[in-house]
Amino acid sequence: MNSELYKINNVRLSDDGSCVTIIDQTKLPGRTEYLTLKTPEDFFEAIYELKVRGAPAIGICAAFGVFCLARTIDASDYESFIEKFDEYRRYLDSSRPTAVNLSWALNRMRSVAERGRDKPVTEILTLLEAECREIQAEDASMCRAISEYGFSLMKEGDGILTHCNAGPLATSSYGTALGPLLLARERGLNFRVFADETRPLLQGARLTAYELARAGIDVTLICDNMASLVMKNGWIQACFVGCDRVAANGDAANKIGTSGVAILAAHYGIPFYVLGPTSTIDMNCGTGDDIEIELRAPDEIKVKFYEQPMAPEEVKCYNPAFDVTDNSLITGIVTERGICRAPYEKSLGELFGK
Repeated sequence: MNSELYKINNVRLSDDGSCVTIIDQTKLPGRTEYLTLKTPEDFFEAIYELKVRGAPAIGICAAFGVFCLARTIDASDYESFIEKFDEYRRYLDSSRPTAVNLSWALNRMRSVAERGRDKPVTEILTLLEAECREIQAEDASMCRAISEYGFSLMKEGDGILTHCNAGPLATSSYGTALGPLLLARERGLNFRVFADETRPLLQGARLTAYELARAGIDVTLICDNMASLVMKNGWIQACFVGCDRVAANGDAANKIGTSGVAILAAHYGIPFYVLGPTSTIDMNCGTGDDIEIELRAPDEIKVKFYEQPMAPEEVKCYNPAFDVTDNSLITGIVTERGICRAPYEKSLGELFGK
């Protein structure tokens, strides 16, 4: 088994803290290219253009990024420092609205800076560096724990359907929705995976199929509109998907098309699991109706990935990046602290002592 991929450091802070190196995920699977990020515009573009993507990886990159930018602030007093720090923080936070890990990581870094208000700026920077490196280390630990809980839901001979990409490239190690599959492969379980192509950005085709194939897992790529047929054929025993934000009532936002998969799974009596770290659960967000859905450029449907445009230039496009799966369709939400089940207001609240 090729274990290099899910142990790869796809978002890395330089030893001197001056820059961040990422794998440019827009070039995969054809080319593996690395980008060095230094300026505010570098970090914003990398997140907005999905050069770095996946809720946990976005959070890690943003935490690293705001630390790198903090090092460039020319200020000797706290008030001047925090004013510029907040300017950078707000700018990075505006790059993508749906994934809560982005604001979660940036706010966590802000809290560290706030706690250091009585310290010299040099000491605040030391605290910020320690915090952003801890965010990445925590994510690796959380992914391993999620993988263990998810693995407990699998059995010999299963067919697993997944939508979008929630593997090592989207996190810091095993991944969330793909983590149990990699762990199962390590432990010799026989199973197969059906990966939805996942419009409009084809992350299932470009990234999930790539990661699973390299790990030696039996993976079959299907278009999104084929999910119903493979379920009807009896080839799917469970659905594993990631998430970008989970509301307090258990509604979960994930890449567009996920809610359709959940509806199909309910029709065919197939368990549907959402996997993600507790940092993705937003207890300040009451329901899925409160989750802002990111809209992306029409050309991602009409032009992207095609040699020639595949739709008339004048045609209108509606291109949401995410949809929200109603909690009633979710069998369980798998976190690093355990598997939550309905009623989610209660089970998710218990995770946070509420």
